[in-house]
This record gives sequence, structure tokens and C-alpha cells, in this order.
Amino acid sequence: MQKKLRANLLLLIGALIWGSTFVAQTTASDTVEPFTFLFSRSFIGFLFLIPVIAMFNFQSNKKLTDGETPKTIMPSKTTALAGVLCGVVLTIASYCQQKGITLMTDNASGKAGFITALYIVFTPIFGVLLKRRIPKIIVVCVPIATLGFYLLCIKSGFTIELGDFITLLAAFFFTFHILIIDYFMEKGANPLKTSCIQLLVVGVISLILAFIFETPDLSVIWNAKLEILYAGLLSSGVAYTFQIIAQKDADPTSATLIMSLESVFAALSGWLVLGETLSDKELIGCLLVFIAVILAQVQLPLPKKKKTN
Repeated sequence: MQKKLRANLLLLIGALIWGSTFVAQTTASDTVEPFTFLFSRSFIGFLFLIPVIAMFNFQSNKKLTDGETPKTIMPSKTTALAGVLCGVVLTIASYCQQKGITLMTDNASGKAGFITALYIVFTPIFGVLLKRRIPKIIVVCVPIATLGFYLLCIKSGFTIELGDFITLLAAFFFTFHILIIDYFMEKGANPLKTSCIQLLVVGVISLILAFIFETPDLSVIWNAKLEILYAGLLSSGVAYTFQIIAQKDADPTSATLIMSLESVFAALSGWLVLGETLSDKELIGCLLVFIAVILAQVQLPLPKKKKTN
């Protein structure tokens, strides 16, 4: 019971960090261009995870008995491939999210959090790519989430802001990111090393694209150092590490439910820190998205097989 309680607490802290990071992304978007922000936070997360991996490696080797092979800090081929593929997809997802926030005209932090949370609904749908059955509850979740997205983002005259649409694309790419992780975790990839490699890949790709499409400026990066440190150190480093540690002991359904609170914390953080307010229509949209996210985790009982004589 204590292990589960600790795991749930770590996941809750992780969700709080991820949700509040939308505030850092929103404030940084005023001065720092998307690729520049992305490579800055990714390299910080990468550097943070190196000693974390070394510590886990050291602890594992201490428990080895005579004759067992010591674990190396170097990744296996499966882990390396997982990290590279995840890094490429995460680059696209993170850029879309940051660019979407940059283009949003109002309530960027809270809206981006709820739109991004739709990946929890999308993941089971696209899970068919891995030959997984779509849960029946998703049939209910999709229309609820669609209505919520409509109320949250669609303006009068049936128009949608470009920032909202690009953030929705981010939710799709985060979905594929999760599916790739699931696939390689089943193949035995190391989670922490995969995360470390993917952050390095994101950093390298973003750095190259920043010099091609943007004008990186050290003074601008320095002025946004607090936002970048928060996103890189806490969001990319600490929160992910908490998730890895916690998921060893947490119930999978409970873990996903707790992590889905990221969207709620994003809205609360935007309200407390940035003074963002949502209209009644947008609040109802947030509520519907959150309901869809929660329902997506409900396990419906399978029909009982009839006994045959």
C-alpha cells in the first residue's frame, strides 16, 4: 500500500509539473522562437538524465551477485533505435505544441493543456496500428471530446484559430510518440536511456532547424532562462524520472488517470500565474475534454461467455 501511495504521489507531482510547464512555454513564447526554446530545454533535460541513469546503473550493479554481468551505461541497439525514432516524433509534437501556443491569441496555457490531453483519447484509436482492439468506451469518448474541442476552440462563424489547430496536430504526434514507446518497451528498451537519447535527438534536430529557420540569440535565451530551466530540468528531467519510478508500483489505469490531470493543472496555472480566464463556453469545453479523457481509461467488463452443456 505504501509503495502505491508513493507512486501515486510521484505521478501527481509529475502531472503538476507538466501542467505548470505550459505557463513557462507561454511566457517564453513571447520572446523565444519555437525551435530555439525546444533545443534549449531538450539539452538541459538530456544533461540532467545522464547522472540519473548513472545512479540507477550503479544501484543495479551493487545488487548483482557473483557471476552476473555488470550493467553498462551504454544503450542496447533496441534502446538506441527507440530513442532516435521517439526523438524524431517528439521533435514534431513539441514544435507543434510550442508553435501553437505562440499563435494562440488568448488563454494559451489552459487551452493548450486541454487540447494536448486529447492524446489520451487518440491513443486507443490509433492503437489499431499495433493490432490492438479499440475499447468500446472510445465510441463514447470521441464525440464528447469533439464537442469539447468545438466549444473550447471554434469561434463564431465556425472558424478555428491556427494556434488551436497546430496544437491539435501536436496531440496526434504525441499519440504516435506513445505508441512507439509502447512498442519498444515491449521489445525490452530501457525507459530512462530511451528518454535520454530522445532528448538528445530532439536537441540536435531543433538546433539545426533553429539555425535554418530562426535567428537564435544567446541574450534572448538568457532572458528566458527561468522558463527554459523549468521546462528542461523539471518537465523533461524530473517529471519523466518520477513517472518511470512510479509506474513500477502504480496501477496502470490509476497512473494514466493521475497523469491526465496535467490538463487541469495547466488551466489552473494559467489562471493563477498569467491571469487567464475562460468564458463559460470554453469552461464547458474544458470539462467535456476532461470527461472524455477520464472515460477513455474506464475498463468496461467483457461479456461473459455462455456456458455450453
